[in-house]
Amino acid sequence: MDSQNTTNTNTEAKMLLSHAKTFRLHTGNLVNRSRLKKKCPGSPSEEDLTDTLEFSIPEATDAITPEEREELKVSVKLFLHESGQSSIKDAVEMACQTLAVSQLDSVIIAPPGPSDGDSQSLAHLQPAWEELEALVRSKQIAAIGTSDLDKDLLEQLYKWAQIKPSSNQVNLASCCVMPPDLTAFAKEFDIQLLTHNDPKELISADTFQEAVRAGAQDLNIGDWRLEWVLRYNVIVKSRGIIKSKGYLVSAKKTST
Repeated sequence: MDSQNTTNTNTEAKMLLSHAKTFRLHTGNLVNRSRLKKKCPGSPSEEDLTDTLEFSIPEATDAITPEEREELKVSVKLFLHESGQSSIKDAVEMACQTLAVSQLDSVIIAPPGPSDGDSQSLAHLQPAWEELEALVRSKQIAAIGTSDLDKDLLEQLYKWAQIKPSSNQVNLASCCVMPPDLTAFAKEFDIQLLTHNDPKELISADTFQEAVRAGAQDLNIGDWRLEWVLRYNVIVKSRGIIKSKGYLVSAKKTST
């Protein structure tokens, strides 16, 4: 019986993934969850097949009520996996919809690494930053920040940007003590320096494809590409504790 159920689940997963063009995952609130659970949809009919395939943890809700919104701070870090045309707007809108808010208090961007042999530059950051600025103007984001910029690059971004970075994250693995020049610049221009220990690549494209393949054996998933991973934290301002946290993941099919 178990073998039959597994076969049916794989068949359903193949059908859904073969038809879909966008794949999105929401982990649910990890604060109240010791391990992830998955719930497979029922046998899909032709009417059930959609272009966007969304999975979430139905038991865990992260929706914020209007009454509690003022007491909470919603912070996001967005890990992009592709250069050029990004999907920052889609990621922000999905986060707002998931949490039932109209605005995120802060968004920190972690753009994809530069090509082999190249170093990160202002030109590499500009497209993503311009998209963030547009979201600030539309009031979907209150403050925007950067990740792992040294003093020179942070200064270049600050001078060029119309909406200035409010924060810059520094990786503890590469820097036990904040560089004095970065600290001085941040203090002069009121940029908050934060620390983090995130890996350079939160999840690789290969790891993502392996995970999808595990849920749909024998399916060719090589045409699926990971777009972005978004991590959110909802913090109770008065107590400084995390009310909820989770991840949103988006991938697209390259072929039609």
